[in-house]
Amino acid sequence: MAALATSAAAETVLIYGEPGPNRGARAEATQWFADQVAEQSAGDLRLDITWGGALFSERAAVQSLRDGVADLGSVIGVYFPQDLVAYGIADLPLDNPDPWVGMKATDALMRNNEQIQANLAAQNLVYVGTYTTSAVQMGCKGPAVTSVDQLAGKKVRGVGAYGQTFRDLGATLVDMTVYEAYQGLENGLIDCTQTYSYLVAALKFDEVFDSYTFIDWGQVGALGIVMNKSMYDNLSPEQQQVVMTAGEGLADEFGRIIGEANAESIAMLEEAGKEIVSFSDEDRARLTEAAQPYLDDWTARADAAGLDGAALLEEYRGLIAQYSEELESQGYPWDRG
Repeated sequence: MAALATSAAAETVLIYGEPGPNRGARAEATQWFADQVAEQSAGDLRLDITWGGALFSERAAVQSLRDGVADLGSVIGVYFPQDLVAYGIADLPLDNPDPWVGMKATDALMRNNEQIQANLAAQNLVYVGTYTTSAVQMGCKGPAVTSVDQLAGKKVRGVGAYGQTFRDLGATLVDMTVYEAYQGLENGLIDCTQTYSYLVAALKFDEVFDSYTFIDWGQVGALGIVMNKSMYDNLSPEQQQVVMTAGEGLADEFGRIIGEANAESIAMLEEAGKEIVSFSDEDRARLTEAAQPYLDDWTARADAAGLDGAALLEEYRGLIAQYSEELESQGYPWDRG
């Protein structure tokens, strides 16, 4: 295991692997999580975060965490459609547009569903907490994509059901990570990239985007923190509780952060005079209809992994409805006073 015990201070140091850079909304939330672990444990636990993929790339995260290259770290579920098939439910193009609602529903499912816990345990993994991308949008070098029909012929970086749906509607799908999209736009390998508003500032997309399209279509929510189970099992019950309590708090904290970060990123584009447009409700309906086969595909893959895909979808939709109702009646937690 990667953890280090420093006996002089009676402190356990957990090594955290982060493929992304130490800037932007998610980095802020990851640091908040680390600070919460240290604070809640009164110095008994500390995270040593290694940023920028120095320990593992986003595509190697699950195997690296399983093998103990790091004790815990960030994973992007879309790169692991089989290993993290259960987590992939949060990437499906459902009626799930609010980031906080999506995170709370995903966290409750991943944390409490026994099928999912067993599936991860068999891979020497434990779920800790979740982020989200917020709603799926599109940034382009050149004119904005203003409708579904204009996807035809565009070279688009897209992932998961969203990217596959863009392809089905006529785009040329290009396989690259979001961290490679800046260079891809700059050198013409892609015309547009699937993105999320907060990444504009985090990845400096304002330097390469000429236009930005609000698609407001679902969100990629299989983005979170996973821990090596052997290391987790070696922690005391009190230490385990600290990690899980901090992880559960991420949905509220990142919900607050990402709302502010989305607004700041859009302000950057507006101030730079970028073209900003929005898809119509009719175009979003066309996207949702075109994406239905990928919900069916996920259900089949979940079943093949020994999960009950239909039951998980039903539970997840129920959680989305539950937290949507809470949001409507009580507002966001950070605004409740």
